[in-house]
Amino acid sequence: MNHKHLFYFWKVAKAGSIARAAEAINVTPQTLSGQIGLLESNLGTELFARQGRSIVLTEAGKMALEYADELFALSAELEVMIKHHPKGRPAEFRVGVSDAVPKSLACTLLQPAIHGEQSTRIVCREWQLDRLLAQLAVHELDMVISDAPVPPGFSVRAYNHRLLDSGISFLAAKRLIAETSAEFPACLNELPLLLPGEDSTVRTNLLPWLERERIRARVVGVFDDTALMAAFGKAGVGAFPVPTIAEDEFLTSGELAVIGRTTDVQVSYFAISVERRLTHPSVLAVTQSAQRIGLPVGE
Repeated sequence: MNHKHLFYFWKVAKAGSIARAAEAINVTPQTLSGQIGLLESNLGTELFARQGRSIVLTEAGKMALEYADELFALSAELEVMIKHHPKGRPAEFRVGVSDAVPKSLACTLLQPAIHGEQSTRIVCREWQLDRLLAQLAVHELDMVISDAPVPPGFSVRAYNHRLLDSGISFLAAKRLIAETSAEFPACLNELPLLLPGEDSTVRTNLLPWLERERIRARVVGVFDDTALMAAFGKAGVGAFPVPTIAEDEFLTSGELAVIGRTTDVQVSYFAISVERRLTHPSVLAVTQSAQRIGLPVGE
């Protein structure tokens, strides 16, 4: 099979028309039509069918598109791998960290990528998941660490590699805890509560649990940034939830204490990459570090 013919088919399928694809890759529509005709002749089947003035993929065309997506994704991976492993200087590992991921957990997961056999320089970007996935799609990032998988229907072709799971701990300033004598979780009825922002998986999974436990929470603050939420918690403004796996990050100052923990609310963390089967050495180091933490790992 001629890969140039397949590339032209792939571009037309993605663009939705021969004219748009021809303009995007700077060739004539006649050239594109001719090359796709040769590919169809070689395969012995039609890949496009006419539907009024438009063209649509046939069933064979849909199958061919899936394989073409995989082939050209692998080609892009190869280019990235070669470019980022130059001889004589450290390789660059570019990773995006969703702003909902605790900093201590991100640090724990990423350190093996720096201290591996190869000399590696890490470049971290922290942002919202959708922005990071857009950068991943154009290979500006090698991996994204997130508390959620790729959203359903998202246009980015990426793969979720589950790293680990954690229950939830509730923390509060010690002086605030002294104001209630109720046991956990009933004490949450008496304490003001700080919650993560709407995009946080912790919040999404926590709200049904509060309802099941008949907690009528008095929410006094909502925060997109976990560190800012913790700062308000230290100031005694309210109790707040964090992943149990990262609770030590918030307890080191001695101002906060654990009110209670639950495994009925779970948060999962993912490494998201354009690789279906992981081969990038730094991404592999991250996924393997999750195993050393001693929690479930899988895809």
